[in-house]
Amino acid sequence: PINIQYTSGTTGFPKGATLSHRNILNNGFFVTELLGFTEQDRLCIPVPFYHCFGMVMANLGCVTHGATMVIPGPGFDPSVTLRTVAEEKCSAVYGVPTMFIAMQNAPDFAEHDLSTLRTGIMAGSICPVEVMKRCINDMHMAEVGIAYGMTETSPVSCQTRADDDLDRRTATIGRAAPHVEIKIVDPATGETVPRGEPGEFCTRGYSVMLGYWDDEARTAEAIDADGWMHTGDLAVMREDGYCNIVGRIKDMVIRGGENIYPREIEEFLYTHPDVEDVQVVGVPDQKYGEELCAWIRMRAGADPLDADKVREFATGRLAHYKIPRYVMVVEEFPMTVTGKIRKVEMRERSAELLGLA
Repeated sequence: PINIQYTSGTTGFPKGATLSHRNILNNGFFVTELLGFTEQDRLCIPVPFYHCFGMVMANLGCVTHGATMVIPGPGFDPSVTLRTVAEEKCSAVYGVPTMFIAMQNAPDFAEHDLSTLRTGIMAGSICPVEVMKRCINDMHMAEVGIAYGMTETSPVSCQTRADDDLDRRTATIGRAAPHVEIKIVDPATGETVPRGEPGEFCTRGYSVMLGYWDDEARTAEAIDADGWMHTGDLAVMREDGYCNIVGRIKDMVIRGGENIYPREIEEFLYTHPDVEDVQVVGVPDQKYGEELCAWIRMRAGADPLDADKVREFATGRLAHYKIPRYVMVVEEFPMTVTGKIRKVEMRERSAELLGLA
């Protein structure tokens, strides 16, 4: 053991994911190896060091390749990060989608020369297509990658490759990382499901944690007897081996007996020209059990959307039961200190604000 990362894990209670030298050193190496890192690269790191994104994928990734670590500041600031990339001639930058959105929408974005960039990693949540296009076209990140994982897996299990097309970089989380096994299983039976069908994403290999610190019971719940880490994420594997996360088992909304994956709705609403960012949660409903509520951040200067406008936009393009009944226009989403959306808090606040608690 070298590092304990406290995480909500698969059950929602803080647990100490215990990681080994072998876990994190190899994961940092392979993430940056797939980005083509050499000692010539300079990585801008605005993500937290106390999380696997900054500690493993960034710092250890650089150490294992002799690359330069460039630290823009004590916390994330979009303009400072852009200025740092330009002044330090960085070849790569890391961030969660909300960070890239903030950088691309910064008032001084066009003032910074980002031509030295070629790659980076976007991870943590869904990547909107337009954000990825701007990374490639406006930020010069032609080889930008998507990575997926969790703290318990050091963290990366899947990653896109530098030569993947736009579809694979926006519609998938990539394919299995080197020396890592993945499978999609029926959560109820544990049996592997056919490609194209949703199930729980499981992974096995060097990257799986040693266990939860001083908690054998919860370790056994997460890692089965054959060494497979059960992530709690619902995924689909395509015929080409690339995977797509369709949601969390605990985030799935059941409306009148229909299973709805919020991520599908989010991906659709991202296509609205006035939507900058969106998150969808389930809220209580007396008739259907649950209904959908969309939290939307509007692009600068756009008129706010309401439920009627969203319904008009979605009619004929989404099944009627997948159209959010409620729409809330917000300035920001509740987030963890590592930049992940707190959907538990969103559900609670939505129910309270809508009088549905």
